[in-house]
Amino acid sequence: MTHEDSGKYAAKHPKENTLNKKIAEAIRKMSPGGTLACGSAEKISGDLQFEIAQVGITADLLEVKIDKCQLGLFGWGQKPNHGKDIPAIDTVSGKIKNALDAAAENGAVTCASLWRIADQLGVNRKTVSATCDALKLKIRQCQLGAF
Repeated sequence: MTHEDSGKYAAKHPKENTLNKKIAEAIRKMSPGGTLACGSAEKISGDLQFEIAQVGITADLLEVKIDKCQLGLFGWGQKPNHGKDIPAIDTVSGKIKNALDAAAENGAVTCASLWRIADQLGVNRKTVSATCDALKLKIRQCQLGAF
């Protein structure tokens, strides 16, 4: 969602979606100022044993903004690269490129694929994201539903 959609996150979901009270309580504790860092959402997911998408839906229903994307894509304030927090890279790792080539469909990769690749290769998630940027691969389907 774009900044114009701020405060309208619940509208993305069907009216029959209900608030999960356990997740909502954890989000409220970890979202000072009405924002929840992506890493905090992942922690809630792991701690409570819920899918990360459910944490994203609950955040939306609470009108809590997701920020500080672990891929460095959004929520990092006034960064020079359109608010992204990823480094420009000069050399693309062959291992990362091969993994991205295998995961890419129609010039795009999913957020979940990037997390998996980073974990499998033992590299920082922002490194994989930066490689996508260098290779002009689009990143789609945020696991929290932010994009």
